[in-house]
Amino acid sequence: MAKTAKKSSTTGKAAAKKTATKGAKKAAKKTARKPNAAFMKPVTPSSDLAVVVGAKPIPRTEVTKKLWAYIKKNGLQDAKNKRMIKADAALKTVFGGKAAVNMFEMTKLVGKHLK
Repeated sequence: MAKTAKKSSTTGKAAAKKTATKGAKKAAKKTARKPNAAFMKPVTPSSDLAVVVGAKPIPRTEVTKKLWAYIKKNGLQDAKNKRMIKADAALKTVFGGKAAVNMFEMTKLVGKHLK
């Protein structure tokens, strides 16, 4: 004798409730997040950092974007270890004289040049 598998079915009310909660979760995820005002507040770069990102006051997010654009444009990212950033003459002053820094250390060093 072969055993027959029982199909599990949900009742109409339970199925409707289940889909309603899924829809509510999806709707909650679709709401747009408001940007943090602290990140959007313009900061003034120091004269050393202004060589790379410009002298106008810009938000921290834009400083990071411009810094990474400069690094990629000039090929300053290490080929083998992408976390390491090699410093050229302009970045060496920002990095405190270091020839190469970790990208996480870079954010700490750049933060010292923002007012």
